[in-house]
Amino acid sequence: MNRIQFVVVVCAAALFSSLLLIDSAAAQAASQPAASASSVKLPVAGVITLGVTIAETDLAATGWRASKLLKTVVYNDKNEKIGHIDDFIVSVKGELTIAVVDVGGFLGIAKHLVLVPVRQFTTFGAPKAILPGASKAELKKLPEFQYTQ
Repeated sequence: MNRIQFVVVVCAAALFSSLLLIDSAAAQAASQPAASASSVKLPVAGVITLGVTIAETDLAATGWRASKLLKTVVYNDKNEKIGHIDDFIVSVKGELTIAVVDVGGFLGIAKHLVLVPVRQFTTFGAPKAILPGASKAELKKLPEFQYTQ
């Protein structure tokens, strides 16, 4: 058997075994009953598996609880007290984006709430948040924020 004949025999054998595999798969599929529409589980838009990932668990272990950040005192970079965190605004994407800072009066009298993007704080965590370059007077010049009812 010369080299060309050998290559032809090998190719024929490979083609024959491929045809057997295809025929076997087709026979197996034909022997199984067709799935009814009610037994097929299709993915549903907007449905996710509940729970947290390992990365999210690590983030929770090193992050701050929102309840501990409420009423956190806000200082500027000169260590002057300029207000406290009254609330937070979470975006529709689930990101903490805005801090509602109270720069008003004593014991809730003459409250003056303003919105400050969280990214502007250099330090953010209980018991202190630092807002560099800010002063109580400058924050009071910002538009007053009022909660919608």
